[in-house]
Amino acid sequence: MKVGTRGSSLAVVQTKSIINQLSKVTDEEVNVKIIKTTGDKIKNSQLYKIDAKGIFTKELDRALLDEEIDFAVHSFKDLPTELTEGLEIIAVPRRESPWEVLISRYSWDELPEDAALGTSSLRREAFCRYHNKKFNIKPIRGNIDTRIKKVLSGEYDATIMAEAGLKRLSLAENINEVFSREYLTPAAGQGALAVVIRQDNNKKEILRRLNHTQSENEVIAEKAVLEELGVGCQWPLGVSARTIGNKLDLYSILLSKEGELLSKVNLQGSVGEARKLGVKAAKLMMEDYV
Repeated sequence: MKVGTRGSSLAVVQTKSIINQLSKVTDEEVNVKIIKTTGDKIKNSQLYKIDAKGIFTKELDRALLDEEIDFAVHSFKDLPTELTEGLEIIAVPRRESPWEVLISRYSWDELPEDAALGTSSLRREAFCRYHNKKFNIKPIRGNIDTRIKKVLSGEYDATIMAEAGLKRLSLAENINEVFSREYLTPAAGQGALAVVIRQDNNKKEILRRLNHTQSENEVIAEKAVLEELGVGCQWPLGVSARTIGNKLDLYSILLSKEGELLSKVNLQGSVGEARKLGVKAAKLMMEDYV
């Protein structure tokens, strides 16, 4: 089999983890094909200022449809709400931490009011304003290691990242603080991976063995909120589903770009009705701001 992935250090590590999991369920050899995406070519723009739909996935989708690769591995939160026709998500492996973390020489409460905080995420920027943090927010680009170095060198006072990426790259020692989901709510699907295939792929049975049901239910609920609201990275939306026994606890918060609270919903429901729970949460949210 041949797997497609982006060429970033994180994408490659994530893909290798999937290959390692596959080795436990099949003897088939898996070869890696690195594919450069549109998103990888963007150096300085804040992603929310451009049409970001599928910028990290389109080239991999094309390679799948052209049968250059058998499956692709993505960070779940990079996937557009609607997949390219002819493709499907066959598995969501066990999720890593979904939480947001602070990279800084300061603690969050010690950061000066005019601290230079690097982020290219509208959601993270809006949450800073929501908590009345009057930081000097500046765009920051580069891979995870590069962004950490920019903070440690003093070019920035702080940045906010997903804990999952730091853990996967063995860089967790750089974490100063982990934010609670209520204080800085992560993006839908954060910390999860998605294995995407052609719908006519004859390896479905093998690849489906990578699926972790609890993780799948959580991201289904989170993505349903995103899809039903019809918003992407153009809106500061945080969504987090947690499994508690046979229940899903879903927390969603939508801010304005200026950091004003538009809607906040916390619901519980059956793990077997993850999508319905997400849709219900989105509809309640729309009642607040439409």
